[in-house]
Amino acid sequence: MDADIEFSNNECDEIGIDKEIGGDETIEEHTIGMQFSSTEEVHAYYMKYGKKNEFGVSKRNIRQDDDETVRWFCLACARGGTSKSTVANIMKPRQTVKMECKTRINAVLNVKGGYTISKVILDHTHACSPGKARHFRCFKNVDGCIAKRLEINDETGIRLSKNFKYVVVEAGDYENVTFGEECQNYIDKAQRLRLEVGGGVALCNYFENMQKGNPEFYYKIDVDNEMRLKNVFWADARSGVVYESFGDVITFDTTYLTNAYKMPFVPFVGVNHHGQSILLGCGLISSDDTDTFEWLFESWLQCMNNQSPNVIITDQDNAMKIAISRVFQLLDIASTCGI
Repeated sequence: MDADIEFSNNECDEIGIDKEIGGDETIEEHTIGMQFSSTEEVHAYYMKYGKKNEFGVSKRNIRQDDDETVRWFCLACARGGTSKSTVANIMKPRQTVKMECKTRINAVLNVKGGYTISKVILDHTHACSPGKARHFRCFKNVDGCIAKRLEINDETGIRLSKNFKYVVVEAGDYENVTFGEECQNYIDKAQRLRLEVGGGVALCNYFENMQKGNPEFYYKIDVDNEMRLKNVFWADARSGVVYESFGDVITFDTTYLTNAYKMPFVPFVGVNHHGQSILLGCGLISSDDTDTFEWLFESWLQCMNNQSPNVIITDQDNAMKIAISRVFQLLDIASTCGI
């Protein structure tokens, strides 16, 4: 049985192309009957055509057999269709790029196993964007060769800023590089994958062995939707004991970094009656957003039998302050969230 799939607006702009499209490259105008060997070849062609003619490209519809063989699909201008607003305040609607543009191509599976253009609409219902095509989301994917270079440089300890400069030099100019933010996203993903394959497994094994030796050893692990390690918290048996005596004031610092994965190392620290620092637990976190801090604080609080401190001394990070107000029952967040 055939299955028709219509992509939502969020999915429409995910088409990517591996190579930068030069300004002087000639792209043949598409016509009905043009032949391509695969869906990827059609995608690559229309992406080049879209960038050359200064409009974004999106997937619209696809028809597949039960064995997932693509029988038919449509590629269109990214400004086609209408936007479905999710804004609660109808008096302040969010701006949309959707203009119900009809520009598109349809391609059907032919008897040779390739694809033939069966429908072409060329005219846009809007003005295109001279000089701005490079900023469209669909043209910002990191290609395979650059991705590999970024990952190799990151593994050797090269900072992202210098890593990105190598990409710019190879491209010839900043104007030829369309995916600056995507470089950071790719590096973050690669670091999580490396943690899963190597360090994550070793870390879990280490914690299990520690808990076998001392049942009071506490640890908690947070994973993403693909079961990859994201965040981790641990505390030895002594931490809970000393917290009962010296847990009135604790400090929490995210300025430490680990060399291997560039994940912040975050210690919970108290002070004993001799004025000496005492470790009350540690964490490794993959990001510094509110949800991550909330998970870490809840993990620490569970370890300490849900006994909140009177004061937390930390930096002026807004995400951290929000997480503290949600997890700890502190009367005056402002006075406890600053040095």
